[in-house]
Amino acid sequence: MAKPLVAFLTDFGTRDHYVGVLKGVVLSINPDATLIDLSHDLPAHDVAYAAHELTAMYRYFPAGTIFVVVIDPGVGSARRGLAAEVGEWRFVAPDNGVLTGVFRETPPKKVVELTERRYARPTVSRTFEGRDRFAPAGAWLSKGVHLSALGRPLSDFVMLDLPVPRFDIGVLHGVVTRIDRFGNIITNLDRRSCEKLTEGMGTLRLTVGTRSIGRIVSTYSDIPPGEVAALFGSTDHLECSAQAASAADQLGVRVGDAVELSRS
Repeated sequence: MAKPLVAFLTDFGTRDHYVGVLKGVVLSINPDATLIDLSHDLPAHDVAYAAHELTAMYRYFPAGTIFVVVIDPGVGSARRGLAAEVGEWRFVAPDNGVLTGVFRETPPKKVVELTERRYARPTVSRTFEGRDRFAPAGAWLSKGVHLSALGRPLSDFVMLDLPVPRFDIGVLHGVVTRIDRFGNIITNLDRRSCEKLTEGMGTLRLTVGTRSIGRIVSTYSDIPPGEVAALFGSTDHLECSAQAASAADQLGVRVGDAVELSRS
C-alpha cells in the first residue's frame, strides 16, 4: 500500500523555521506520510497568484494526495479554515479564495469548515495557524480520518473573481496572471480560447501592456536572440518569453497588465 502523500504550498520561504515545523507536525501525527514541497517562494500574501499556481499543478499528483496550502494574509482573523474533497484529491487551506481555480475546474464534492478541535493542536496560535490548524488537519486526513470528521459542512466558501478570457469583436482580452522565475510572462489566454481566433484569415497579433509581440512560436529555441515571442507553455496558456533572458524585464510587464490577442 502506497504511503499517504502530503504536499505543501506556502509563501513562507525557506530561510525561517516555518516550513520545517509544518513537516514536523505532520510527521508527529503520521510518521508514515510522504511529504512534498510544491513551492514556498510564492509572492507573500498574494492569494490570487497562489490560486493560479495551485491550479497549474494539482492534477499531476496521484489520487489521494492531500494539499496543505498556506497563503494566509488573514491569519488570526475571523476568516475560516476549510478542507475540501475535489475529484481524487483533498485540500486544506484558509477560506480566502486560494482554492478558486481548483474549484472552477472541478466543483468540490464536499467542503467542511475546520471546527473540530481534536484535529488541531491543543493551542492554536493566532499568528501560525498553518502549524496549529492546517498541518494537523492534513496529517489526520493522511491517517485515514474522513473529511466530514474535521468540521461542519461549508457551502458559502470564498471564491475570488479571477479574470477569465473575454471575447470582443475579433479580439480576445485577458491579463498577465504570473511571471515565473525565468521571466516568462504567463497569461490567462488558454489554447481553446485562442483557437477561436484562428478560424479565419489574417495574422494573429498579441499585445501585452503597451508592447506588441510580433511572433508566435512553438518552443523557446525558436525565439531569435534579443527578441520576445509568444508560445503556449506547459499549462497550455499563452505566454511571452525570451531565449535565456527575462521577457518581463525586457517589456516592463507586471502581473495584472492587460493582454489582447487580435487578428490583423
